[in-house]
Amino acid sequence: MAEICNKYFTMKAAVLHQIGGIPRYDEMTDPIPGHDQQIMYVKAASIKNIDRMLVTDTHYDHYSKFPIIVGTDGVGILEDGTRIYSGGKNGMMAEQVMVNKKWFIELPDGLDDMTAAALPNPAVSAWLSLEHKGTLKKGDAVLILGATGITGRLAIQIARHLGAGKVVVMGRNRKILEKLSALGADVVIPFDHSYGQIKQVLKSETRKQPFSIVLDYLWGEPAEQVLEILSGHDLEAESHLTRWIQIGEMAGPSINLNAATLRSSAIEISGQGGGSIPNEVMSRIPAIISKIFSLAMENKITIETEMVSLKDIESVWTRKNEEGKRIVVMI
Repeated sequence: MAEICNKYFTMKAAVLHQIGGIPRYDEMTDPIPGHDQQIMYVKAASIKNIDRMLVTDTHYDHYSKFPIIVGTDGVGILEDGTRIYSGGKNGMMAEQVMVNKKWFIELPDGLDDMTAAALPNPAVSAWLSLEHKGTLKKGDAVLILGATGITGRLAIQIARHLGAGKVVVMGRNRKILEKLSALGADVVIPFDHSYGQIKQVLKSETRKQPFSIVLDYLWGEPAEQVLEILSGHDLEAESHLTRWIQIGEMAGPSINLNAATLRSSAIEISGQGGGSIPNEVMSRIPAIISKIFSLAMENKITIETEMVSLKDIESVWTRKNEEGKRIVVMI
């Protein structure tokens, strides 16, 4: 009898037992709703950079107790049959999770679970970087460093939707770079070009129309090089405000920044992340996600996905994603 009860009150989940470990397909006790919570039966949850960083304790937020279920957002069904997207720190890669009764977004009919699970995190990041931090205006020129990543590719599409007049992109993955023009990129610059070639192209594009926004998903050496190229050092050059939005650090967590770079140019550097978003902007996120879902339904925003099973979480967690697809765990 005890064994039967134990099975009844457990569920399968992607469970992390210690910082730096690998989430395992394991059993956890069924969650118990609090007064402001309700059960969501999870259908899909994507593996994102924030999920991996929380596991390795390299994010500014962190896990504090173990074992813990991983996954910061997902899609599923409420007990009344409503299909929703929701997020939280409760751990979404599980058969059941608790979600806030007031914080969830209903999924439009026809939007598949994989797309709904994959889009919100990277698309909202790109949207806020462009609209909130970058204050993008119609006709602005945008430069994207690390455009071959999932968020970078969404940033191209969202920049176009928000009215960017020119989108210049940079990246290393040649196979993915070849796809970016179809997403809305006007100029594609491979990072494996020489510094001289990169400088020539960027200077040429700046003369045609200075960049109003730089989205930086790389930092490290690529950021150092581009900052140097975009710096003034020319007394006859017309000053133009460039908002440099630091978002990711795929090329390194730090840079060497000369003081003269900032003094010689109208470049403003700021960061975009959960800790930098004011409450009034946070309150707009549900509406932004709903808009993103609508654009996906109209095929105006696309994301490449790969479906995996929850039971395979250990093997996919450590696998390199060379194809640039968002891995979505189906529950």
